[in-house]
Amino acid sequence: MQNQQEENGNGVFRSTTLGVVSLEQVIHHIKSFLKEDPNAFYSLIIGSDSHEKNETNGKKSLNLVTAVVVHRKGFGGRYFWKNRHQKNIHSLREKIYSETLESLNFALVFVPLFKKSLNGSAPVYNLEIHVDVGEHGETRDMIKEVVGMVVGNGFVAKTKPEAYGASYVADKHT
Repeated sequence: MQNQQEENGNGVFRSTTLGVVSLEQVIHHIKSFLKEDPNAFYSLIIGSDSHEKNETNGKKSLNLVTAVVVHRKGFGGRYFWKNRHQKNIHSLREKIYSETLESLNFALVFVPLFKKSLNGSAPVYNLEIHVDVGEHGETRDMIKEVVGMVVGNGFVAKTKPEAYGASYVADKHT
């Protein structure tokens, strides 16, 4: 499992306040934040965004950033992000699929580990996957596809303008 986590880039995260942290530390900090006010209402959000980068060899790669956000409604939150580079992305459709799959793959590793760490004692929280598509712009034709991917994997999907985990938090670090 450890090698799979490292291979997926799930082992190394960043935080504006904590610097470089492991996935286990991310889980610990989110769990501590939830326990600060167990009666509050929380959202746990996973979202990815990407930006094309030109490599020195003239080819393009995608800087793919995934953010995990815990938000205490009305009282702020915390977030962590990781990034990796992906090659051979040639279209907007491939880019959006890559972002969505990155969020899903991370959620499939993160959620079981997070639930296990809570050991049955958790405040109420909503888990959402934020997808960087919306009704306006070039991605509007892809909404049903990527939302279907997320929902088909058992998660709640949010699109723009509600998808701030992808379109604002992850985007900030692309």
